[in-house]
Amino acid sequence: MERDPVCGMEVDETTAPARLQYGGKTYYFCAASCMERFQRAPEEFLHGSPHPVVPSTPDETAQVGEKNLQQLTLPVRGMSCASCVARIEKGLSRLEGVVEAKVNFAAERADILYDPTLHSPADLIQAIRDVGYEAGVETMTLPVQGMTCASCVRRVQNALARVPGVLKAEVNFATERATVEFVPGTVTVSDLARAVEEAGYTILPVEEGEAVDTEKEAREAEFRKLKQRFLTGVVLVIPLFLLAYWDKVGLSHVLPLSRQLNFLLQLLVQTPIQFWVGWQFYRGAWAAAKHKTSNMNTLIAVGTSAAYLYSVLATFFPSLFAAEGLAADVYFDTAGAIIVLILLGRLLEARAKGQTSEAIKKLIGLQAKTAVVIRDGEEVEIPVEEVRIGDTVLVKPGEKIPVDGVVLEGRSAVDESMVTGESIPVEKNVGDEVIGATINKTGTFKFRATKVGKDTMLAQIIKMVEEAQGSKPPIARLVDVIASYFVPAVIGIAVITFIVWLLFGPEPALTYAVLNFVAVMIIACPCALGLATPTSIMVGTGKGAESGILIRSGEALETAHRLNAVVLDKTGTITRGEPSVTDVVASADWTEEDVLRLAASAERGSEHPLGEAMVREASARGLPLSDPRDFNAIPGHGIEAVIDDRRVLMGNLKLMKDRSISLEGMEAKAETLSSQGKTSMFIAVDHRLAGIVAVADTLKENSKSAIEALHRLGLEVIMLTGDNVRTAEAIARQVGVDRVLAEVLPDQKAEEIKKLQAEGKRVAMVGDGINDAPALVQADVGIAIGTGTDVAIESADITLISGELTGVVTAIALSKATIRNIKQNLFWAFAYNTILIPVAAGVLFPFFGILLNPIFAAAAMGLSSVTVVTNALRLRRFRPPTLEHAA
Repeated sequence: MERDPVCGMEVDETTAPARLQYGGKTYYFCAASCMERFQRAPEEFLHGSPHPVVPSTPDETAQVGEKNLQQLTLPVRGMSCASCVARIEKGLSRLEGVVEAKVNFAAERADILYDPTLHSPADLIQAIRDVGYEAGVETMTLPVQGMTCASCVRRVQNALARVPGVLKAEVNFATERATVEFVPGTVTVSDLARAVEEAGYTILPVEEGEAVDTEKEAREAEFRKLKQRFLTGVVLVIPLFLLAYWDKVGLSHVLPLSRQLNFLLQLLVQTPIQFWVGWQFYRGAWAAAKHKTSNMNTLIAVGTSAAYLYSVLATFFPSLFAAEGLAADVYFDTAGAIIVLILLGRLLEARAKGQTSEAIKKLIGLQAKTAVVIRDGEEVEIPVEEVRIGDTVLVKPGEKIPVDGVVLEGRSAVDESMVTGESIPVEKNVGDEVIGATINKTGTFKFRATKVGKDTMLAQIIKMVEEAQGSKPPIARLVDVIASYFVPAVIGIAVITFIVWLLFGPEPALTYAVLNFVAVMIIACPCALGLATPTSIMVGTGKGAESGILIRSGEALETAHRLNAVVLDKTGTITRGEPSVTDVVASADWTEEDVLRLAASAERGSEHPLGEAMVREASARGLPLSDPRDFNAIPGHGIEAVIDDRRVLMGNLKLMKDRSISLEGMEAKAETLSSQGKTSMFIAVDHRLAGIVAVADTLKENSKSAIEALHRLGLEVIMLTGDNVRTAEAIARQVGVDRVLAEVLPDQKAEEIKKLQAEGKRVAMVGDGINDAPALVQADVGIAIGTGTDVAIESADITLISGELTGVVTAIALSKATIRNIKQNLFWAFAYNTILIPVAAGVLFPFFGILLNPIFAAAAMGLSSVTVVTNALRLRRFRPPTLEHAA
């Protein structure tokens, strides 16, 4: 046995879930999460004592050894293909203190885990700029009141600069304005106003919407510029094609043009297409060249420039290309069509990529804008950002609940479908929790705000979805490695193609060499490779959020589709987690109502779960309860009390026998109920048996059908419980699980998961309690029921907000659909490049005389990226499987 260097747990090296080579030695880990922590700071764990695994929320500062690591998300602009991803990640990783850098091409975002004691956000932004890309930052200008001298400027400036996420703050005393540059999504006007107020000054009211969202505006401006250049290209390319086919379309009869004049007119029309419409390709290629690298822009710029320069030379020096009596020709139309078609592809790609983040936009759109709070007895409407913990908030029918809280007064039904995915409104009474952004349907109520701002459930959901969309499954990391070598490889193939055609091709050899060189350069599409995985991950995780399923990472999504066993913690997962009355059996001369009324009256005021269940059932049936007198608890047996002047004895079989109560044939009925996993309580009144009340932790409504659906997905379903074998097997028979692990103590749950993994199973653990956290971490995929504790949720890879077991079926089905979609995308991207690059090089020419026109190559290249993104968008049509058709 080996010892996990992170948590100290003993690990069997033959079945270890994760292993890693470091310093010439193999280390074994109890779970992938421990391996990830080790990778961040191996020396901390090798030269210190093992660190227990402590779950942390993705938004919190990570503790690794003695370092405080922080997570930063930056928008990145200027990426054109998958090779850009590897370049930016490499540039960031070179900085000391950057533990992990993940760049998402589809989301145009970089997620960086770094040590803030070694680098500031500004350093990270500069690192991105140093490799030729732009890190998006936002700027807002705020009016400041209360400054009286120059020293105030420094005080306000320092206060703003200390706000997490602020990169730079400049205050102008003359204009009384502060200009703040900050990381998008990390700072609000309220944060800045609070910092200034704490310094003794005032920010004049500014609506959140008035703050300039430069990242969004930059995207929109870029799209508008792209559209403008594309339309200009279309307008110019039409006359270009008419000139190219002047004789063939019969225009020479209308207006005769000499060959030389025709070529000069084509040059005149193509030059603005080449250097204005296609300027972004030159700019991108130059930025890459400055850093001694290449990207998609390089391929397009070099390819079209080759066609353009060849045509310029053919126009002014035709004798250079004349061979065997053939006249030199020009390919201005080819270069122009390539640029316009690629711009069309990028335009469609940009629009489709915008739709991949539709789920995030929907979630953000759910947030309430204002809240009505009670201040000094008055109702005051304020921006939701100004609601504070402890505020009393009033919500009327039809209004959105602004923040999370607990109901203080009133009752209502609340539509929580936008957060949980459950369509049926939930009844809310005093003491119940309400979730911000859900809709109050019927009554008016007041609640106390308990979570505001970034701590609300909706804010956490948005954060988790964003992080999941920025994460990379293992399959994506492999694609990134391939993509980083892709562009240089294509340039190499294009150069070889040119040389081969020049040396061995038919006349005019140079013409063939140039055209095939251009075709190879243009048809290669690293974009399709780069978009294949992140677009599917973005749509899949977003779709999960819409169904009340929060997927923490792309890795969890990929692992979930390979599962072959699901372990369900019984209490709170299969069952409701609280006892309910299941049966009331009355003896002769008694009715069920009388038996239940006396039992509930005897237990009135009791805090025992079984007693509370009886009181709840009696109240639900509208039975009047009496106050007990002379109450006496009989430890381990039951209770006795006087109800309405009658002595009531309630307890187990042993108590009845001890008091010599005749069971009147009821013993067999009690045995049957016990075999069904129910706890039977005998009720005797004045020394005569009145009946039996059976209590059990009842099944959730959809547990049985959800387990059947898991079977149809090809999964073995295992129930884990601390109950005795008899009770556990009774529940197992009701729901149809394949295997029961009974009498498992809380600290043994993780060990049971390890045993299953040792059998070669890929295991998902579904639980909801604090004692489930170690098992959730140990499992290949931990799935937390959202109604459980925060610790369990933080330990999980997937969280089901609704708390229903049906969410497990949906999560696994969604995982399978997403990974299937990714594989389709990768197949298309690899097949496209593998098949068409050789065709573009001319391998079919010796056999069939077929050459690929560079114009068709450009169309195919643009289509490949659009196809990948469009295929990913099909996931938006994913519907949770019905419980009858989950396969």
